[in-house]
Amino acid sequence: MQSRTPAGRTGRPRSAAADAAILAATRAALVELGWSKLTLGDVAVRAGVAKTTLYRRWAGKNELVVDAVAELFDELTLPDRGSLAADIEGVVLQFAAILARPEARNGLMAVVAEAARDEALRERIRASIVDRQKRLVLAGRARAQARGELPPESDAQEAERTVDLIFDMVAGAVVHRTLVSAEPADEQWVHGFTRVLLSGLAAAGP
Repeated sequence: MQSRTPAGRTGRPRSAAADAAILAATRAALVELGWSKLTLGDVAVRAGVAKTTLYRRWAGKNELVVDAVAELFDELTLPDRGSLAADIEGVVLQFAAILARPEARNGLMAVVAEAARDEALRERIRASIVDRQKRLVLAGRARAQARGELPPESDAQEAERTVDLIFDMVAGAVVHRTLVSAEPADEQWVHGFTRVLLSGLAAAGP
């Protein structure tokens, strides 16, 4: 598991086991108590660590919940299903399955709401979740280019903008579908979404 301690912090070495227990306890507390009632003290008791251990690692509840949710999204993988369309469908189905979990749904909605008035929290969400998961877009694009499904890109800045756009389209659509509309992102929906994503609206008819 990746350490998410802010750069420059000193002290005793991090314990991966303690971090894992704390993040798991945070997710359990989110499900049982909800955002408003979750406290660092409760998480410490659940994880079997001292409350000071949490404060050495996280400045407060916002940062702790972001990292607990980010660990769930780190489970995402890019399956090799033989084509760009099939690979995208595989990732999107995984993403939707994670968002269907109460700990992911509760945690993500809570920190996004808090981030509306907290710039530092928005930056943490961007670094811990958004930027890390763009690895999937980069890997998928490289694989599709190797297969000859996508042309190579010579302009690095334009390629970076394309990665951002693809990530925003996929993440935005799936989050809206599952958390805002509260509709299932099942195989039929994912297939239709992928067709529109790759072909565009003009070519998305039957």
